[in-house]
Amino acid sequence: MAIPNHARTNFDTLLRAASEGNLALIECLDASTREPRFVLCAVGRTGGEYVFTPFGHLADGNPYDAYQPPDPEDPAGFIVNPSS
Repeated sequence: MAIPNHARTNFDTLLRAASEGNLALIECLDASTREPRFVLCAVGRTGGEYVFTPFGHLADGNPYDAYQPPDPEDPAGFIVNPSS
């Protein structure tokens, strides 16, 4: 599966914000679970005010346990952890 254009655009925005020193890590509450999350945000300025655009939260615990990476031998597949 190809990465969709909106994800590429968001990633490019994150790269630009990082190169300009305009990233912030903000503690927020998850709107569904009410659990605290550490959210990666791009920081912009409108007039004299700051605008924080959330892009995602950091993985809790071990991120290697949270995600299955793509399978280099199968473009449509993912590497499955034998313990999951």
